[in-house]
Amino acid sequence: MQAAPEDPFTMPEERSPRLTPQNVPYQDLPHLVNADGQYLFCRYWKPSGAPRALAFVSHGAGEHCGRYDELAQMLVGLGLLVFAHDHVGHGQSEGERMVVSDFHVFVRDVLQHVDAMQKDHPGLPVFLLGHSMGGAISILTAAERPGHFSGMVLISPLVVANPDSATLFKVFAAKVLNLVLPNMSLGRIDSSVLSRNKTEGSADRLCDSRGAYLLMESAKSQDKTLKIYEGAYHILHKELPEVTSSVFREINTWVSQRTAVAGMGCPP
Repeated sequence: MQAAPEDPFTMPEERSPRLTPQNVPYQDLPHLVNADGQYLFCRYWKPSGAPRALAFVSHGAGEHCGRYDELAQMLVGLGLLVFAHDHVGHGQSEGERMVVSDFHVFVRDVLQHVDAMQKDHPGLPVFLLGHSMGGAISILTAAERPGHFSGMVLISPLVVANPDSATLFKVFAAKVLNLVLPNMSLGRIDSSVLSRNKTEGSADRLCDSRGAYLLMESAKSQDKTLKIYEGAYHILHKELPEVTSSVFREINTWVSQRTAVAGMGCPP
């Protein structure tokens, strides 16, 4: 018996659904398709009313955006619409695990997601929040579009690796540093873009806290805050309760003040 001819108008996804690395069909999940045709898993945290601002959360190396649920919920309580995706090679997104041929792929994908959200919510200020590698991605994303973002919150941003960290991580950090510092020193980042709250743990075994000081010195913005948590480690938003509570309060206060100012159409 001869098989029926294949319908030429059937989309490839309908014939053979694209699956996440966990074998879940992307058609059942919120996702975007990047410029390389890779499927990226997305998450959205929406306030009950009309959002006051947008906030993109950029996760760190070897993790996924689902780990930022508590932080996102806190921002939602301030009236922000929070969105994120698993970077290429992470979580439920496609791509070889933690391997990317060009670090700017991460930046490009963030800008694609930001553009899509701003198209649906025109006129709202946009903030970036990044941890570790996600902090470096946030810095480079802001550098790509000076003046576009209302501010950044960086938690233990990857600028300088701790000398005691694994060699692979140090090599990765060196590559990031070569990307970040030229963007800073050449003044490609507008002062209003670099309004930020940076938090760092002094006992961070991955990212050297000297990187935060270096970033503060390089940033041209006058509106910048650095908070060092003595004895704390790398993941400050999942530290001991007293540290995490303090981190959340710092971010809450900082974002509240800047969304109020941004909402009035003034630079922070």
